[in-house]
Amino acid sequence: MSALTRTEAQLRARLLDVHHYAVTLDLTGDDDETFDSTTVIRFTARTAGDTFVELKPVELRSVTLDGRPLDPAALEDNRLPLTGLTQGPHELHLDTRMRYSRTGEGLHRFTDPADGETYVYSQMFMDDVQRVFPAFDQPDLKAVFEFTVTAPAHWTVLANGITTRTRTRTGTPTGTGDATATATWTSAPTPVISTYLAAVAAGPWHSVTTEHAGLPFGIHCRQSLAPHMDADAEEILSVTRDCFDRYQEKFTEPYPFDSYDQAFVPEFNAGAMENPGLVTFRDEFIYRSAVTDTERQSRAMVIAHEMAHMWFGDLVTLAWFDDIWLNESFAEYMGYQTLTEATRFTDTWTDFGVTRKPWGYDADQRPSTHPVAPAPDDVPDTASALLNFDGISYAKGASALRQLVAWLGEKDFLAGINTHFARHKFANASLADFIDSLAAHTERDVRAWAEIWLRTTGIDTLTPRIEEAPHGADEAAGWTLTVDRHGSRPHHIAVGIYDRDPADGRTLEPREQLTLDVPSDEVVSVTGARPALLLLNDGDFTYAKVRLDETSLETVLRGLSGIPDALTRAVVWNALRDMVRDGELDPQAYLATAEAHLPEERDLAIVQGVLSFARTHVAVRYVAPEDRTAALATLTTTARDLLRRTEDGSEPGMRLSAVRVLIDSATQPDTIAAWLADGTVPGGPALDPELRWRILARLAVLGAVEEGDIDAALAADPSATGQEGAARCRAALPTPEAKAAAWERLFHDDSLSNYLFSATAQGFWQPEQADLVEEYVTRYYPEAVALGARRGPAIGEAAGRYAFPAYAIDEANLQAGHACLADPDILPLLRRKLVDQLDDLARALRVRTT
Repeated sequence: MSALTRTEAQLRARLLDVHHYAVTLDLTGDDDETFDSTTVIRFTARTAGDTFVELKPVELRSVTLDGRPLDPAALEDNRLPLTGLTQGPHELHLDTRMRYSRTGEGLHRFTDPADGETYVYSQMFMDDVQRVFPAFDQPDLKAVFEFTVTAPAHWTVLANGITTRTRTRTGTPTGTGDATATATWTSAPTPVISTYLAAVAAGPWHSVTTEHAGLPFGIHCRQSLAPHMDADAEEILSVTRDCFDRYQEKFTEPYPFDSYDQAFVPEFNAGAMENPGLVTFRDEFIYRSAVTDTERQSRAMVIAHEMAHMWFGDLVTLAWFDDIWLNESFAEYMGYQTLTEATRFTDTWTDFGVTRKPWGYDADQRPSTHPVAPAPDDVPDTASALLNFDGISYAKGASALRQLVAWLGEKDFLAGINTHFARHKFANASLADFIDSLAAHTERDVRAWAEIWLRTTGIDTLTPRIEEAPHGADEAAGWTLTVDRHGSRPHHIAVGIYDRDPADGRTLEPREQLTLDVPSDEVVSVTGARPALLLLNDGDFTYAKVRLDETSLETVLRGLSGIPDALTRAVVWNALRDMVRDGELDPQAYLATAEAHLPEERDLAIVQGVLSFARTHVAVRYVAPEDRTAALATLTTTARDLLRRTEDGSEPGMRLSAVRVLIDSATQPDTIAAWLADGTVPGGPALDPELRWRILARLAVLGAVEEGDIDAALAADPSATGQEGAARCRAALPTPEAKAAAWERLFHDDSLSNYLFSATAQGFWQPEQADLVEEYVTRYYPEAVALGARRGPAIGEAAGRYAFPAYAIDEANLQAGHACLADPDILPLLRRKLVDQLDDLARALRVRTT
């Protein structure tokens, strides 16, 4: 499929005004591979000229322009030329047959193995509208959309606008509905929106509906998930209402659409998608098993994030994809901030600091880094734009905005935002437009801020330099502080000064907090004794790596859990994480610090974040293979101590986190096999489906289960999640036959859905099985390239993310990967993943040899 270039989009935007799409979809055919799609597009040509419309059909049956037939054979790749347009209005009719997706792109079709019911939903971003209906597919050609959808009569059809139903019967429905009974649904016309935001979702949804602020609200999921959604419906709707009300208070532009539906859909590639009036979420957010409160907070944050998009992205949309940060950085910042202000989740910035911010830090240190707001020429087409949905556009951009708010003050920041909405509502805008809106409300030089923070790459490192008064001097002489900066950006930071509590020698008490601008030639003089801990960026308002002086490092390694504030502890844990990754702290010392302090940690986000990094990076990538068993034993001890602390059931999230680590870190099967047989963890929770599949996967890695055990588990849990669990377990079995079968499914079975692909890939590579899978390391690269070319971006991205041989940490793997990158025809999204994975691989090698 030809990627649209920025130049082509600019030329077409100068030629056309697009007014209206009438899209008719027929989802009732006997063919479960294709569907009928008929589209009428009304547009005006400002001048005479030539252009094209994009579509990717199985069959283009007919095309007429202003009643004049065009030759369907003129379609080349995904472009149908429209030549000789005259100035004035035009109407384009296209009758097509389109293909359902199994990869989460276009119109995805899913049959639930739990009950046989079928669901379809659209994912049009970034240029996948062409898989559903023809379009002038670029964000600055906004138009009104109306859908007419014919579907089985027992289905419900959702769209951007409120839908109404006209029932036509061709049979007598029985049970849940006769397949011959059909109904037609029509959607209300939308305001003008971009093509990538059009949306439809159809199936026998289980729905909970209500009304709020005069608008219909609804949440929807598969029938097999109904009891689980019902259990959480009030929480989901409460977060939705609270965030909606807070946004209405913050923004002067009212909510711009006629309804607010949230559909939790199967096999969704992203976390969610901000379709106006019909937000789609991955349905893992409907929890079948126990989760921690931090995970509930993450779901709430995604709800708040997507709702922010109704203004940032939907009401005002980027003109081209170089400004994707105007969507994502704002929604990320607003999601966390609004959740903190409006809901019970009042400590979200700690979670951001310990999970999201490191995502940005890591991305910003790779060769693929890019500015938050790249130059337009650096995003020449849609294929390159798709590469920038990463930790920089989300986490780094949100960090920069948080600092901007602290610098400007929230009042001026919100005034600038509201001016931006007023100036550009139902239209498109750029970085320059946004900066102009901010500048209208502040004397500060926001243009200079944007150049420094949004147009540059990389992450600064801040290091304290402390000089004590000469030995024997009066304590009043104190000590001096200088902050060295490795980087190029200015930082306005808080510096926390902490002393040990003399009563217990362990608790760290804040003495005072300094405010510094970095860089500065100023040497700060501080009275009193040198502190036990000096922490740069206390409060986590800037975006930078921070280092600890020798005394402070010794203090935190011995007394980190004695720091009173959770966000301060998160900053320290991030500093230790960065030191491990940069080869400045022994990975074993990080694990020992976790063992010493996590059993005393009360903040769940910190526990989960530290344990995740320790398990997925430190214990299996950064320590030498011969030390892996000892590293996993340290994690096991840490988790057991946490579990003992939570045996009274007062901290279910901590207890669940501990049990997960105990399972994943097991090096012998006996204990967890007994848990599986008994259906419970002594001193812990009863086993739910998620924990059962987790145990079975670890037992598969350890060679303690067989195919029959997996079959029996799948028979007990035939759900979609069960299918994924079984695929993961089968791929993890330590036999040549199991690995060969999994490889065949991954790279040669093109019917494998996106989720089953990812699950199989996750099971295949295991650090304990390095010798068994050694032959597949070099096979991976050419086969992944061929797979990406054949199956497209979603599977290509999954092949780079999940199927990469990340545990083969050696020069041979690194060399094979770099040789692969010499191929100029690699799918861009796969290339990006390979570049990132190989950089992480090289870093792991450096850490091991430091």
